[in-house]
Parts: sequence; structure tokens; C-alpha cells
Amino acid sequence: MGRPALNPVVVLGATGSIGTQTLEVADRCNLTVAAAAAGAVSESLVAIARRYPDAQIAVAQPPTMPVDPAFERRLACGPDAVADLARIPGATVVNGIVGASGLAASLAALEAGNRLGLANKESLLIGGRLVMEALDAGSGELIPIDSEHSAIWQCLVGEPADAVLRVVLTASGGPFHAKPDVDLVRVSVVEALAHPTWDMGRRISIDSATLMNKAFEVIEAHFLFGLDYDQIDVVIHPQSFVHSFVEFVDGVVKAELGSPDMRKPIQFALGAPGRMPRAATPFDVVGVDLTFSEPDRERFPALDLGYRAGRRGGNGPAVLNAADEIAVAAFLDERIGFTEIVEVVADALDEVPIGSIDTLAAALEADAAGRDAARRSVAVRSVR
Repeated sequence: MGRPALNPVVVLGATGSIGTQTLEVADRCNLTVAAAAAGAVSESLVAIARRYPDAQIAVAQPPTMPVDPAFERRLACGPDAVADLARIPGATVVNGIVGASGLAASLAALEAGNRLGLANKESLLIGGRLVMEALDAGSGELIPIDSEHSAIWQCLVGEPADAVLRVVLTASGGPFHAKPDVDLVRVSVVEALAHPTWDMGRRISIDSATLMNKAFEVIEAHFLFGLDYDQIDVVIHPQSFVHSFVEFVDGVVKAELGSPDMRKPIQFALGAPGRMPRAATPFDVVGVDLTFSEPDRERFPALDLGYRAGRRGGNGPAVLNAADEIAVAAFLDERIGFTEIVEVVADALDEVPIGSIDTLAAALEADAAGRDAARRSVAVRSVR
């Protein structure tokens, strides 16, 4: 029996890690690439346009480099142009945009009734309520691409929502959790970027080292699966083979496991509910050791800060994410120390008044407020 025809693919953030891997999966599975978008025109985007001559192309910013007339005729510019690609009828939209600008595209995809493969964490951290309302109001679908949330999603297929007791997100622990003798105050940028199992971008590598990335995933899981925060746990699993667990009310536990490879959750989002041929190398369980431990919340307070922001609700997650982006950038620039990242974020949560997020504009205002508060905290620390 052949598999059913799958939707054409729209790739937002096409030149980034998720975007390039999505294009790889689409090519291997013979899927049509209907459109590609990026933040700006680059040689990588031009190469993608040549590779898919029928695809629509969009960028958030007007080109600053010379482009040939054939490329320019296919190019649309501006934030609205990127969101317009998400509205292409009958598409699967993979949102790999980095940053708050990804929220508008996520809402556009769902409002158009498209399937949204979500890799833009800001969509849920800044506008989780808006995204879930758009999902409930229309005929669109949302399938997470983050490996942990994809694992939970797959474990929940065919299961009633009220059968879930809790979910358990696995965390590698980053480069320092298994090294209690490391003085985190004196950690260098190079040391913090050295993730033991995943090859990731600079910010997410630092967020993994502080466990802030797992704090974000807790909040995302709250929105994606409709769970109370008391139903979402985190364990340290340094091998990164088990991508998450779901425990049901009858005591049965399901897990999804395999080698760390983002092409698998991407392929699942493109092909669900069916399964396409393998996107990655086989996983051999023989000789594999799986260990789990409690996170060290005293040394890594970012995790509890995430729970605090999530339970606060409203603009809490947006402020958390925005402040962390500023704090991580300051650490990468060596203006603050590693442990000060979480201190800056906590300062921002304390400073920004609690508020609701009912519109896209309110979400972006909360994001801006979190950034401004974090910049003030960084400025104070930088002159010490």
C-alpha cells in the first residue's frame, strides 16, 4: 500500500539549522517545497532559491546585497511577506524562525488551516494563549518539532487526554551538571558552549548549560498538552537517548528513544499520522546505558525560575524568554558571568509588572519590556 500524498512544505527560517534539515528531509522524501523564507537575503538563501525554482521566496528585511533579476522577481520582502507564506493553502508550514517574529507566522499558518510544524519556541513562550486559541478556532494542526515535545506527542497518539498522569522531560544536563566541582561563577564562554551530545546554536547551547532551555520546554509542554505545571517533571539523562516519557493513570509509562537527531521529529511533523522511511541512522540499543537523576536545582536555578514564570502566567513566559536572550548575549560578549544569566532574568521578572497577553501587540510589548529590564540589569552588572 502506498502512502498518501503529503502537503507541500513551506520552510520558514530556511537557512538555519531546522530549516536546512527540513529541506534535507523534504528532498529525501520527495516532498514539494512550495516556499522558503529567511531573515535576510544571503548566499545560502539564493542557493535554496536555485534549488527550488518553483518555490516562493520571502525575507523579513530588504536585500542589502546585489541579487540577479530572476531572483528578485521571486522575492517578497517584509514581516508580512514571511507570514503570507505561512498562509499558502494546504501547506505544512515548518516554523524554524528564531525569535519573537516567529509568532506572527505561527498564527498565520493556523488561521489559514495549515499544519504547523513548530520549532519556534517563542510562539508558545510569548504567545502561548494566542497560539492555542488560533488552533482551537480553526481547522489547522500543530505538531511540535522540538525533540522532547515530539516524543510526548508521539506517546500520546491514540490516548485520551484524561489518561495522562504526568509527562517527564529529559535534559542532558549540559556540560556542567555532571561536574559538581566546576565553579560555575568562573565558567568561560568556550566551556559553556561545549554541549556533550547535541550540535546546536550558541544561544540554545548556553540555555542548555544553565537548564533554561528545559525551563522553556516546561512552559511549552503546559500549552501544547494542556497540563498543569504539577504534571510536568524534568529528569537529567546525559545520554540523550530517551527524549521524554509519558506516565498514564494506570501506571503504564511510554517513552520515545533513539539517537539525538532533529531530522526524526521534523520528518514526523511532515508525515504524521503516517511514517516515512528512516530519516536517520539506525539506533542499536545493545550496549547502551541509560541513566537518570534529579536536576540540581540549587546550582541551576533557571529551572525553578521557569516554573515560576509559567505559573505566573500572562506575560511571565514572554519576559522570561526575552530577558534570557539579552542575558545570554551579554554572557557571550563576556559582559556578565555565567551565573549572572539567571540573575538578570530574575531581575526582569521582578521588575516587569504582571500583565495579560490577549493580542499579538501585547505579546510583542511584553517581549520588549523583558528585554529592556534585562538590559538595565546587565548594565548595572557590567560596570561592577
